[in-house]
This record gives sequence, C-alpha cells and structure tokens, in this order.
Amino acid sequence: MSPLETLRRMHDLAGWPLLAATFMARLPVSMSLIGLLTLVTGTTGSVAAAGAVSGAFALGEAVGGPVIARYADRHGQRLPVLVMSLVDGVLIALLVAAVLAGYDLPVLAGLAALAGLCLPQIAPMARTRWVVLIRARGDRGAERERSLAAAMSVEGVLDEAAFVLGPALVGVLTVLVSPTASVLGAAVLVCVFGTVFALHPTAPSGSAPVPGRGGRIAVPALLVLTVPMFCQGLFFGGMSTGVTAFAAGSGYGDLSGLMYAVMGASSAVAGLLMASLPAGFALTARARAAAAGLFLLSLPLYLPHGALTLALAVFALGAAIGPHLVTLFALVERAAPASRLSQSMAVVLSSLILGQALGSAAAGSLADAHGHQGAFALATLGGLVSLAVTVLAMRTRWYDRAPGAGEDSPGGPAGDGPVPGGDAGNIRR
Repeated sequence: MSPLETLRRMHDLAGWPLLAATFMARLPVSMSLIGLLTLVTGTTGSVAAAGAVSGAFALGEAVGGPVIARYADRHGQRLPVLVMSLVDGVLIALLVAAVLAGYDLPVLAGLAALAGLCLPQIAPMARTRWVVLIRARGDRGAERERSLAAAMSVEGVLDEAAFVLGPALVGVLTVLVSPTASVLGAAVLVCVFGTVFALHPTAPSGSAPVPGRGGRIAVPALLVLTVPMFCQGLFFGGMSTGVTAFAAGSGYGDLSGLMYAVMGASSAVAGLLMASLPAGFALTARARAAAAGLFLLSLPLYLPHGALTLALAVFALGAAIGPHLVTLFALVERAAPASRLSQSMAVVLSSLILGQALGSAAAGSLADAHGHQGAFALATLGGLVSLAVTVLAMRTRWYDRAPGAGEDSPGGPAGDGPVPGGDAGNIRR
C-alpha cells in the first residue's frame, strides 16, 4: 500500500474533515509547551522558571489524559472533548494573563498543571475513533488489518507533523506578533478544532465497563508498551536538545528548527509506508526492528559533523521513528480491552510525554556539560533500552489475533469487550 493509497483508505472511512480536525487539534500541545518556554523566559528572564511552567503543563497532561480518556470510553467522546476543549482554551488564556501580570512561580506552575490536566486527548481518542469505524464497517481478515495499519500509520504521521509544525508556528507568531500570540494561538486552536472534533458525527458513544479480567488494562501486554514509549520520549528530548546545541555551537542557530524538521519528514514517510508491510511481518518483530534502528542509526551522530552531514544523519534516523511509534500504537490496539481503548492509548501516550519532558530537562544538563553529543547520548540510551525491552520482555503471543477472530474486539490478554460506539461506522462524513 503506497502512502497515497493509505491516505485514500482513511478518506474513505471518514473523509478529510475529520483528518484535518484531528491534526489541527493536536497542534496546541507542542505549541503550548514551546510557547510557554518562550513567553515565560522573555517575561521573567529565568529559563529555570520557564522550564518549571512548561514541565508542569506536561505533567498535568500526563496525569489528566488517562482520566479524560476513561470517561470518554464510558460515556462517549463528544461531551468530554467538547467541555475540555473550551475549558482548556480559557485556562491557557488565564495562564498567559497571569504570566503578563507577574504572578509568582507557584501560581504559574499551578495554572499550567491545571491547563495540562484539562487538555482534550485528541490523539488517543482519534486512534480509538478509527478503530471503531473500521470494526463497525465490517472489514474482515487481511482487509481489516490493512485498514488498521493505515489508521495507525496516518495517526503517527499526524503526531509527527504536529510535533514539527507546532514549534515552527510558535516561531512564526513570536517573530511576526509576540510570544503572547503564540500561546493564545494555541488556546484558539484547541477551542475551535477540539470542538470540531467533538461534534463530528463519527464521535463514538460509550460502552459499559467489562467486569473481571476482560476489562483490565494493568496487564503485561499493555504495561510493557509504556517502557519503549517512554524511551521514545527520552529520544525526542535528547535529539531536540542535541540538534539545538549543535546548531548554536556551530554558528547555525537559525537552522536548528529546519534540521529537526528534516527528521520529522523522513519519519512521516516511513510511518506511512508501514501500512504496506506484509501481514506476516509480526508487530512485535516490527517493534524490535524499529527499536534497533533507533539505536544503530543514532551512532553516526557522534562522528565529526558539519551542518549538512548532521542533517543527513538526522534524516536517516527519522526512518526508524515513524515505524517505532506506529507499531507501538498498533500493539496497544491489539492488547487493549475494547471498553477501555481510549484510556489504554492515553496511558501509553502519557509515557511518551513524561519521557520527553524528563528527557529535555536531562539533555539540557548533559549538553551544558558535554556539548551536543552529551544530549545525543540520551537519544542513544532511549533506543538501546527500547530495544532491550522489546527483545527481552515483549511476547508475540500477547498480541496475536487469530484469523477471523476479534473482529469486534481486540485480541491479547486484556480480553474482549463490546465495541464502543458500534454505530459510528455507519457515518462516513
């Protein structure tokens, strides 16, 4: 399946408006984090204070995400996404006002944590929505697996694109208007496109909880996925800091964003191509191959580099990132109980957020002490640990789906359950 065929398959499921809304509603996450760093640093003159506020926002999101997603699994996506989108937009605006008014750091950190806590969980809920649509459409066997692979591939690309374009948009708004405008822009986007996503007719209804083992998410098949996803966050933190440190130290400071975007471009293409892999290439084997790629392709980063050669090394490294993310979320779909799919996705995504927040903080100290290669070492460590976990702790049988089985519920040890919002697939647009 070519990238264009993958996108066409997603369009056939729900149409471009849903794809556009899910992408635009993702941008506020990265925009808020980078925008707050810029705004608080410029207002207070303290990088440490800015890091504390941005970190509080990320921590709030990591804690609140699974809670919001669990409510959506039980009661449907429309109400929690709509309410949280509007509330979060107001909270971000209040946080900006508090920064400009010169409130003390504890107040700013508290508001930031609250804003992160209320951030609507677009990424995990979008993945859940595609799964519900595919199941409700009645695809079977290999056709169903191709549709699921296409959905996870496109979602991974949207995450990557938002991760790259969000900071770029912050930079543009900061230069053309002000740092305040970049954070307020995030507030507007979350209000508008969070609302569009919530009110789209494909929003699934909730499902009753499944008693007993079939409704649990604290099972090895899901818990083990949080570790490589956390390592992916460490990887992102090390790479972004390392590229920035290299560019600043080499006199190419203005190119740091462009060099990092190169990695996002190759990652997006590689993620789309995952939908074309043969079904016989097991998801666990893909996870191991992608983790090995993260580790091995990070080693050339330690060679002597100019701006061009480092950009080429970063471009090659991106080919492992998209497959790693796409495969991990595909494994979540296999292992999660249908009645808690959004929450399962959110828990794993929270691991990525925590890893990136901690990785960025640690990589900054490493870069100060050892230069850009010190920050890159954290990325290499993330790849190595992810590889070790996928090889030593991940079992293929946990994610097996027997042919023709599990058409209405995911396989794996987390058990079966009803399809949330089983009628959503009847609405394509």
